[in-house]
Amino acid sequence: MKKLTGKVAIVTGSDSGIGQATAIAFAQEGADVVIVYHTDSEGAAKTMEEVQQAGQKGLVLQADVSEEQGVQQLFEQALKEFGTIDILVNNAGVSGGSTKVADMDTESFDKTIRTNLYGPFFGCRAFVKHRLQNGGKGKIINISSIHEEVVSPGTADYCASKGALRNFTRTLALEVAEQGINVNNIAPGMILTPMNQKAMDDPKEREEKEQKIPMKRAGKPAEIAHVAVFLASEDAAYVTGSTYAMDGGFMRLLGQGA
Repeated sequence: MKKLTGKVAIVTGSDSGIGQATAIAFAQEGADVVIVYHTDSEGAAKTMEEVQQAGQKGLVLQADVSEEQGVQQLFEQALKEFGTIDILVNNAGVSGGSTKVADMDTESFDKTIRTNLYGPFFGCRAFVKHRLQNGGKGKIINISSIHEEVVSPGTADYCASKGALRNFTRTLALEVAEQGINVNNIAPGMILTPMNQKAMDDPKEREEKEQKIPMKRAGKPAEIAHVAVFLASEDAAYVTGSTYAMDGGFMRLLGQGA
């Protein structure tokens, strides 16, 4: 039997990159999938094609996860279609403004925090309420980043959002553990997605970045999806409050030579 047979999953930002790969992998493991996109309707349609080719049902919904009402409507529509939601993957996010704090405007900071932190908060709250009303159980996977720990100048908004998401995940895991709801976090490093489009388009820049990674390569969205499948399945029934860093060993370099 496939690992996710009979389950229904919501995957935000599943029109491209990690979210798209995760939605497809879930379908291949037997789950029906709610495909959530913000602006890329064509990408969402492509994900839907792949879900259907895997023999599963899909539902494409547009939502801005930074808006509370939009997330609430998303859950209402998903429940109307499928009747239940067993898995939530909070993947939608923005990369931030690449601006130092002294030059950063409030609107830019707010956009990053609302998308990368408030978005998962809105989604987790709706999911937990639904699961508690239906006997508990369920899986939450938050897609963070190694930048929850690795920081650099000009990324305060992004790093703050991801660092906060890590502790949000840990806290929520404690709150719902007794009800059988698992809450975990995947922290990707350099993955070949639109967020790293510049490196994908520039072989020289990509090589320079990859040489800093112990494995000497960037990761693939499907590799993140494989771990998401594990965390969404009963194979991970005793795993909660954890962060899975997927970075080719990059974070293990921190402090080398100190």
